[in-house]
Amino acid sequence: MGRFMAAPGEYDITRLLLAWSEGDDDALGKLAPLVEAELKRLARHYLRGERPGHTLQPTALINEAYLRLLDWRKASWQNRAHFMGIAANMMRRILVDHARRYRFLKRGGEIMKVSLDARQLGTPGRDPDLVALDEALTRLAEIDRRKSQVVELRFFGGLSVEEAAEFLKISPRTVKREWNLAQAWLHCELTGGGEHDA
Repeated sequence: MGRFMAAPGEYDITRLLLAWSEGDDDALGKLAPLVEAELKRLARHYLRGERPGHTLQPTALINEAYLRLLDWRKASWQNRAHFMGIAANMMRRILVDHARRYRFLKRGGEIMKVSLDARQLGTPGRDPDLVALDEALTRLAEIDRRKSQVVELRFFGGLSVEEAAEFLKISPRTVKREWNLAQAWLHCELTGGGEHDA
């Protein structure tokens, strides 16, 4: 029946992304279920443990991300890690836009919190405000773009150290170092720890 009946591998996604970007419309039909599985994984990562009644449902997040990805047809896709990096950035943008609209509608009321593994960002005992986290990452990118990318890939995209290294074309050891430094910087930034360098 072909290899697409088996669990998707990195090779399948990479090959189909390349074929699709080169104009093979049949590749999109085969790619869609594999991409959907990756987007579902990302959506679960983002929205796990959200407060009850959260207004953005995983299906809506997946659909919006998928529609945005369709505009990237002509991208020079490199591999699954490249796709995951782009998808992570898109989902971050969708969630932050949603959080800003929610904050605006609530007029200073409850701020949308993102329920995350607080140990990942060094903020024990509290969930960071998604808009504040996004703003801190934007400031970090102005100081050190690569550290910001590492956080986006690892924290928002759920990529492993090795996948992030592949996407950024750096060593896993460098990813670990940048990740640790970025965590410390974001902890200070999100807890009001004063001025600091990345």
